[in-house]
Amino acid sequence: MSTAELKLKIELINKITELKEIGIIKDLKKLLDFELNEDVFELSQIQKKRITKARKEYANGEIFSNEEVENEIEQWLNEK
Repeated sequence: MSTAELKLKIELINKITELKEIGIIKDLKKLLDFELNEDVFELSQIQKKRITKARKEYANGEIFSNEEVENEIEQWLNEK
């Protein structure tokens, strides 16, 4: 670990210890727990099926650009 990386870690630790808002502390803990978790993530059968379906849709050209989706949403909102 470089000196710059070590300084960054120490700075972060110091900022965390100064936090007073428990919600932010809990959120940081969740994020760190997630990032440091080395368990293998298993997809459910439903998730696997949805990924397969999405890949087929993509292969068949059944996709929309971000711009197309935004335009459709904008039109829908203007109708209300």
